[in-house]
Amino acid sequence: MKTRLSQEEKQSLINRYLSGESVQTIVSNTGVARSSLYSWIKSHNIESNDNPNMTLREFNANKRKIERLNRIIEILQASPCTVSAPLSERLDVIKDFSSTYNVNTLCEALKVAKGTYYNHTLRNKRGNSQFNQKRTMLKPIIQKIYDESHQIYGSNKITAILNEQDYHVSKKTVSDIMRKLGLLSIRDKAKYLYKKEQKLQKKNILNQSFTADAPNQIWVSDVTQFNLKQRKFYICVIIDIFSRKIVAYHISNSNSTQLTKTTFKKAYTTRNPKNGLLFHTDNGSNYISNTFMKYLDSLHVRQSFSRAYTPYDNSVCESFFSSMKREELYRHKYSTIAEFKRSVDKYITFFNNERPHKTLKYKTPDKYETDFWLKQAALQKNV
Repeated sequence: MKTRLSQEEKQSLINRYLSGESVQTIVSNTGVARSSLYSWIKSHNIESNDNPNMTLREFNANKRKIERLNRIIEILQASPCTVSAPLSERLDVIKDFSSTYNVNTLCEALKVAKGTYYNHTLRNKRGNSQFNQKRTMLKPIIQKIYDESHQIYGSNKITAILNEQDYHVSKKTVSDIMRKLGLLSIRDKAKYLYKKEQKLQKKNILNQSFTADAPNQIWVSDVTQFNLKQRKFYICVIIDIFSRKIVAYHISNSNSTQLTKTTFKKAYTTRNPKNGLLFHTDNGSNYISNTFMKYLDSLHVRQSFSRAYTPYDNSVCESFFSSMKREELYRHKYSTIAEFKRSVDKYITFFNNERPHKTLKYKTPDKYETDFWLKQAALQKNV
């Protein structure tokens, strides 16, 4: 091999290394000195990195880290569930993707302990394991107790009966077996069917009656989209009908259930409304998802829904978004995402604290609520 290599030839060898070929292979194939190759690679690192003191080992470590993070991003983009999904769903995704991606990377991406996944896999492989044997043995016994109760007993009573008969079993196991057998107490079934029917009807309880006697009786919510630097951002707000105050908002890169749930949690934690709160929205998938509806149900919050293609059913939110865009967002050219988010925060503070509202007799939302609570305190004092 010739003694001196051109810069192009050196760069070709460096590129082979950067593409994943080992130093040993390059040296064996080309006859170039190992020390020379290391020297060229180091010079390349100094020129292409902000940190000229980075060693070859550190460079390789960073390269592997970037590759790992890219794989994690690929997994999260391809996964049908998020890291907040139930563990069983994430375990199924890891199993399905294990032929394409490394299990360790899959577990890291979906936040599942490796031991948990391997225990799950091992348990599934052992069809004759003690765990499965016990569940198989319990199925006909649970079915018999359920039938003899004329389908009245739920998991609590069936667990108690089993323990009395010296079958030591937890309520969780009984509930899981009953669910897989399709056994549901007629008491719970009637309640479940009633709630399901009510939810499926998606009633417009509010019916454009945008008035309330006090704060935290009726909240309305909606999501709007804003484009910035070829990216879409979604702003979710919750407004108290009584004072037209923005009680919570959140900005996200996706219009998802996570966005609406996060926003509602903020409002609920801050305002702590009493049971019976009415929450009105459109029929967007993020408001009618199982996860979101179950969450509201657990807080005893009633849902009301706009009719299809009837924006006036949620005109309070529509009006707010229109004002925010015309008075703030469309008036500025944002250089950064952080600047855009500060602008949203600034406008909502202005809207709540400084902007008079015609519906409130030209008081601000904060002033209108403050006057209400002062009046309530005075009435209590006089009682």
